[in-house]
Parts: sequence; structure tokens; C-alpha cells
Amino acid sequence: MSNIRIVLADDHVLVRDGIKALLEDEADIEVIDEASDGLEAIEVLKNSDADLLLVDIRMPGMNGIEVVSKIRENNWPVKTLVLSMHDSEEYVVQSIHAGADGYLLKGASKGELLKALHKVAEGGKYFSGDISSILISNFTNGAAVPKKQEPVEDPFNLTKREKQILALVLQGKSNKEIGEELSISKRTAEVHRFNLMKKLDVKNLIELTNVAREYQLA
Repeated sequence: MSNIRIVLADDHVLVRDGIKALLEDEADIEVIDEASDGLEAIEVLKNSDADLLLVDIRMPGMNGIEVVSKIRENNWPVKTLVLSMHDSEEYVVQSIHAGADGYLLKGASKGELLKALHKVAEGGKYFSGDISSILISNFTNGAAVPKKQEPVEDPFNLTKREKQILALVLQGKSNKEIGEELSISKRTAEVHRFNLMKKLDVKNLIELTNVAREYQLA
């Protein structure tokens, strides 16, 4: 296999420098470019022959999950590995739903980082050992290429606004971001989100994602 060409996207220079230092002695891995925020990452990738994007979640302008989603929307042939300090269920599920090929915690060892990079670059999936195996079984088996299904009737009778809220929640948007996108207050967005989850009878993002996928709600 030829060298793995990597783009780093993280808003902290020290983090990017640290990763480059870890990888500089690896003969088959080359960091060819870097970005300090999500929008810059997209611009870099437009004119890049990178094999893999190593991306943080919390970045200004456009977060890492939105970057991954944008890559999938454009069908760019670059693999995506999320590198984050967050091991919360919400971030992991949002990353998988967006189409990430892997999710690695920043506390991982150099050995695990190398293993993840090689696995993802070769077309596989890699999730940090600390990430629940339930998430992996639910969202990685066949999730990259969903099977075509016949339309399913919406038994919840969601309103147009509720469907808009659902789509934005599944994109990883915060209540503040949802409010800005729909020109409503953050509080109103919170109420809509609460009512939506109550209407679908779900308690967390995993259940919400499962129901949305099962009934093709978004």
C-alpha cells in the first residue's frame, strides 16, 4: 500500500503539532496539509489528494461532524477519522450518523492511533476501545451503505417544523444552532426538541436515531 496522505483538522496548534510529531517517523504516513477550523478543512480537501482526514469535533465555523457530513454529501473519496476528547454517547452517534469511518479518543496511545489510521485508510472502521460495542453493532454494520427500503408511513404525524427540528438534531446541531437556522430562539428550539422526543417516545439520541431510521423520518 502507498503512503497514507493525511490532512489534520484541529483548532489547537499544539494538538496538530503533537500529532505531526507522533507521525513524523512513520515511513508510510504523510501529513500533507492541516486546517484550524471546519471551513478551512473543506477548502483544503477541495484541492487535495488526501486519503484520510483526521478531524476534531469542536471547531469554530463548522464543527467536525458537519465536515464529515459535507464530505459524504459530496462523495469525496477521503476517509474520515474523528479524534476527540469527548466520549459522550451523543457525539459518537452523531459522528457515525454523519458517516465517519472511525472515532478515536485523544487519550489513545500512539499505537492505537496508528492502528486506527491504517484500519480506516484500508477501508475499514475503527472505534476506540472505550466506545460502547453496542454503538458499533448498531451503527457500523452496513450503515455506510443503507439498503433501499419501501417508504414507511409516519405513525407519529410529525409537523413540518418537527421534521425540520429532527433533521437538524440528526445533523448534530445544538439548540442554539437550530434556533439560528430556523430563526427561532434557543428556548423555542429546546421546547421543540423536548416535544419531539416525547412524541417519538425516545429518551436519548441513539433511540431517536433508530426511530428516525426505522420510519424514514429524516
